Amino acid sequence: MKITGGIVTYNNSRTIEKCIDSVLKETAGKDYEFKLYVYDNGSTDGTPELVAQKYKNVHLIQSSENHGFGHGHNYIIKKVQSDYHFVINPDIFMDTDAIGYLADELSKDDTVGLATPKILNSDGTEQFLPKYCPTIRYVFVSKLPGFKYLRRRYTRQNEKLDKPTDIEFCTGCFFGASTAYIKAKRGFSNRFFMYCEDTDLSRRVRQEGKRIVFYPGTAVHHDWQRENTGNLRGIYRFIRSLLVYYRKWGWEL
Repeated sequence: MKITGGIVTYNNSRTIEKCIDSVLKETAGKDYEFKLYVYDNGSTDGTPELVAQKYKNVHLIQSSENHGFGHGHNYIIKKVQSDYHFVINPDIFMDTDAIGYLADELSKDDTVGLATPKILNSDGTEQFLPKYCPTIRYVFVSKLPGFKYLRRRYTRQNEKLDKPTDIEFCTGCFFGASTAYIKAKRGFSNRFFMYCEDTDLSRRVRQEGKRIVFYPGTAVHHDWQRENTGNLRGIYRFIRSLLVYYRKWGWEL
């Protein structure tokens, strides 16, 4: 079995080393062949230099400017030749072979379009990411005092998802798919620079009858920070992407 992984970076020198080290460690010496690709979106913090100097077996692709999350992954997806491909955030780190586990599950069932594991915080607590689609009440009303129960419902944190479960939304921070399938889908929509591209892909996958499955039997850690939405530019990009998503798929309450 041939498996590839893709990481898209933009000024991720803080996390990229830990990410790559863990991915290469957990995929080494297995009964499959693994290749890792890194697409750098014009980082200015030394990220591409670090990758080039330390990881000779990682395929580094450098862009002179930031074209966005989806564009970088789509470039990698067009390039790879494998049986299964994984989208990996630069703030992910692994302490188990989640890639091999999910690839094995995908090989057993061709009705599954996307496969994602349990996502944990750095301290081992769960990030509740097998969410429902982002309706108005889930995204906005749930932020208001007295409506926190909507957030819990949206993220399904009150449900006991302890076995493989079909879900509506597949997080873009870590998932796997058949390479042939993700190529046929042409990866992420180029309408999105950042945010909601994973939600849009999830909708397109389910629209054609494929399943998105959450596999809690394996996990990765996500060193998630709120940096991107902690400033006006990040908030603007988030709202803009939501508007693009709602215009395409409808304003669901």
